[in-house]
Amino acid sequence: MQNKGLVKLFAILFGLVSIYQLSFTFKANQIERNANEMAINKISDTVPDYRALRSAEESDYLESIANDTVFNIGIAKFTYNEVKEKAMNLGLDLKGGINVILQVSVKDILKGLANESKNPVFNKALDDASQMQKNSQNTYLEDFFTAFDKIKGDTRLASPDIFYTKALDGEIDGSMTDDEVKQVIQKKIDESIVSAFEVLRKRIDEFGVTSPNIQRLGTSGRILVELPGVKDVERATKLLQSTAQLEFWDAYKGEQFFSFLAQANEVLKKTVKKSTENQEVKSNDQEDATDSKIDELLGDTTTDSTAVEVNPLFDLIKGQGYQGGPVIAKFDVKDKQKVLDYLNSPQVRELLPAEERYVKFAFGKPEKDGELVDLYALKGNRDGIPELSGSVVTDARNAFGPSGKPEVSMQMNSKGAKIWEEMTGRAFNQGTQIAIVLDNVVYSAPGVTTGPIAGGSSSISGNFTLNEAVDLANVLRAGKLPARADIISSEVVGPSLGQEAIHSGKVSFMIALALVLIWMIVYYGKAGGFADIAMMLNILLIFGILSGLGAVLTLPGIAGIVLTIGMSVDANVIIYERIREEIAKGKALKEAIKDGFSNALSSILDANITTGLTALILFIFGTGPIKGFATTLLIGIGTSLFTAIFITRLLIDWYVDKGGKLEFSTALTKNLFRNLNIEFLKKRKVAYIVSGAFLVISLGSLFTEGLDQGVDFVGGRTYQVRFDQDVNATEITSVLRDVFGSADAKTFGDANQLKITTKYKVNETSSEVDEEIRVDLYKTLQPYLDGLTYDEFISDADTKTVGLMKSYKVSPTIADDIQKASFWAILGSLIVVFLYILLRFKKWQFSLGAVLAVFHDVFIVLGVFSLTYKFLPFSMEIDQAFIAAILTVIGYSLNDTVIVFDRVREYLAEHTSWDFEKTVNISLSSTLGRTLNTSSTTLVVLLAIFIFGGDSIRGFMFALIVGIVVGTYSSLFIATPLMYDTLTREDKKRKKN
Repeated sequence: MQNKGLVKLFAILFGLVSIYQLSFTFKANQIERNANEMAINKISDTVPDYRALRSAEESDYLESIANDTVFNIGIAKFTYNEVKEKAMNLGLDLKGGINVILQVSVKDILKGLANESKNPVFNKALDDASQMQKNSQNTYLEDFFTAFDKIKGDTRLASPDIFYTKALDGEIDGSMTDDEVKQVIQKKIDESIVSAFEVLRKRIDEFGVTSPNIQRLGTSGRILVELPGVKDVERATKLLQSTAQLEFWDAYKGEQFFSFLAQANEVLKKTVKKSTENQEVKSNDQEDATDSKIDELLGDTTTDSTAVEVNPLFDLIKGQGYQGGPVIAKFDVKDKQKVLDYLNSPQVRELLPAEERYVKFAFGKPEKDGELVDLYALKGNRDGIPELSGSVVTDARNAFGPSGKPEVSMQMNSKGAKIWEEMTGRAFNQGTQIAIVLDNVVYSAPGVTTGPIAGGSSSISGNFTLNEAVDLANVLRAGKLPARADIISSEVVGPSLGQEAIHSGKVSFMIALALVLIWMIVYYGKAGGFADIAMMLNILLIFGILSGLGAVLTLPGIAGIVLTIGMSVDANVIIYERIREEIAKGKALKEAIKDGFSNALSSILDANITTGLTALILFIFGTGPIKGFATTLLIGIGTSLFTAIFITRLLIDWYVDKGGKLEFSTALTKNLFRNLNIEFLKKRKVAYIVSGAFLVISLGSLFTEGLDQGVDFVGGRTYQVRFDQDVNATEITSVLRDVFGSADAKTFGDANQLKITTKYKVNETSSEVDEEIRVDLYKTLQPYLDGLTYDEFISDADTKTVGLMKSYKVSPTIADDIQKASFWAILGSLIVVFLYILLRFKKWQFSLGAVLAVFHDVFIVLGVFSLTYKFLPFSMEIDQAFIAAILTVIGYSLNDTVIVFDRVREYLAEHTSWDFEKTVNISLSSTLGRTLNTSSTTLVVLLAIFIFGGDSIRGFMFALIVGIVVGTYSSLFIATPLMYDTLTREDKKRKKN
């Protein structure tokens, strides 16, 4: 092997970088574990509401060390915030948090586009569309168009009192047909939803959530939001649902409020009570710092430096604005709400002079990479309504100013242009600023330097990066058509689920790894040990790359990593089997090793590329958890290739160069699968009959029994239940399934709360059925409710602390999106793989055999699920994870088939005198050892995860196990025989002609 030094350098560098990246994860876990133990030791479980107190104590401690140095690696030091930022990100299922699906109100957007039209036909169509949505799988816009067409009469969408408005002038004119207008409206709706998406993303950033996932679901206006680690669920849902409000306000100069702050501070001294027991005497340095702040704000103010005094407001000030600017002072981000509470308290607002009595205090965006935030004073009015709102902005785009710096250009309608000219004129004459406010946060407060701005066209400049300019432009456009976002489905997962998932994931991972490592040594001897070393490096690289890329690790992601371990064996097995073949030909060891690696390369690349293409399609079309699985699979394929082709070769060459001898087998395996010549093609008719029978049974079951579709596909009911003691979610799930058939219980926040979801009687929507299910739920949970009566269980009392806290129906409309994404993912992967095989093997018969075998495998897996879901003792519901399983089966089946095809192609070139049947049979026989070895190794891995992994992925693992068995069978008895039959048939036709 050439460039050994370069390979060594890369391996060492990659390994060190991976260790460096993972060290932050270990350190962050250690710190958080210590914080949790400290909170438990400090607050006993006999204290009322101890869970919330412990959580607050833990959060306060971590916040207190946020900027403290906690990790010293010698050449660099890191604060807790920096350690946390570099640590591996855990997904919703491992860390807990909130999973929400929001429906952006297309109805509100349509009203905004029509300028709140009073047209009776338009409004009747809106109402009719709302009714149609209750039983429709169409988007709201499609139902609106249908409803409008039914009742429109002579009314047209391009009417001046509907969509032919000033705001849409230039895009819609009075001569356009309804069909033409529909295309424009579809485009505007899509733009508005994209803008709403950006607003939601901005809001989510305020949480500081590690790797949130936010994505649109189809074109229906639905948006999926996943917030790992979020504990304040009420705040999260409120923030996500509130309407985006863009406002323009005149801003006061900051220095106008310095004396007001001093007066407010004095008033607050009398009203803000502090605990003298916990109060610490400040050092002279702290007093001097406080005095300095006051002196900076007020000028000549003399304080007694020996006095111990508490300044409720001044103690929070961390800096001040510049002279003539709009910033009053700077505060810590964590103190924002406290400062606003102080300034808006009645006794403080009484201090404001008459001309400032309606002032509106608002904070800006936190400084980049900082903890400080600016306080602004905006010129309010009695009604609290801004002089100019975002409804006048017709467009906003990021641009570059004369100096080449990013800025935002915006355009307003005629009404907005007139008001904007007045506001900019005042700001220019008074030397003040205009604050641009979104959802009560000041995004920018630019001054006006060139006089009143006419025409409604202007630019907002500032210290923007390009991304910030793009984001601000998106925010401005979002304000044009504010629309509410309703939660149609939400799922909150508590941290206990994460602990269970991590534990089961670790157990399955270690067991699977141990089995694979032992098997490689048992089968290949010392050479297997070298493969094990390469595999361990492979695992290190996978986790290191995941951490370095900031990828989110989910439970399906862990499954992807463990599956990658099994698949990574494949490359080494292919190489070792080729080396054994070369040794059997009588070649010297070094020559056999060289030729073995060389001959195996084509097969390895083809097999991994086909699997990689499938994983890529999975990543593109999949949602959060599926993306996690695809990400780890893609990374694993890359690292497996590197370690198997280069690292294993490096280790083997080093050992052989030292004079070591390698057999690439043991006494048990030396003659295993040697000199086989099985006539597979003679058995193809039997295989066709067996497969045909299985397919008929599978299709029959699919048409008659169907599949156990999960809540994702059919909707259901969700109940939030609180108990007076901690409960086990897994145990409750098992009990509920005995009654409802399909049910899932997940920890909600604390360990004494569950979110229970069931699709039981999902198609029956009457109040009687709702009551029946509530009664059944109560009876099932009664042993855990400590004597609670049914009336107490369902009570709506505000003081209620246990029982049924909330219930709602999960909309089934997301089913269409998931089905479409699944369909396109499967179809896309098959088309891409078909074309790749055609490109590599030059004959369409190879592609046809591979793709038909995939269809065979998919239908068999679906049939097994359809036939067995009613009696197997674990959930076999069809959900998003099952889609990942099907696509993985496709990739694995193709991997197996391509290995065989590659050998057929090789033998066709080498043995031109052989007839085609002999070539195919010997190709299948010569690859049988590799096929069974890899399949059995992968099956061992999957069985370990299936047995020892969490319940949440047991159905997922079962699908993979069935798929691996069927895929191995189909590559031997379906794909290759089909390729053979179609090729020979074509040859016969050609000879006849």
